[in-house]
Amino acid sequence: MCYPDGDFRVGGNDVLLGAIGGVAFYMDADQFAYWKHTQLIIDVVPGRGSGFSLEAPEGLRFLTRSRVFTDDEVSALEAQ
Repeated sequence: MCYPDGDFRVGGNDVLLGAIGGVAFYMDADQFAYWKHTQLIIDVVPGRGSGFSLEAPEGLRFLTRSRVFTDDEVSALEAQ
């Protein structure tokens, strides 16, 4: 779901992954534990978005793809 900047109430179980277009991107900690070994690629494509998500009335939707990190990438992330 995409909310206007400042409308999402961040909870204690939310993990800040970074920013998209200058807006903070969060994921639930349990979901992050499952996906932490992957690179998430988030695109905007034509289609029907989720009901209350910001992009829904625009005829757009988010498409999330992923790829598993290589061993070298995992090592570099762990070093940080």
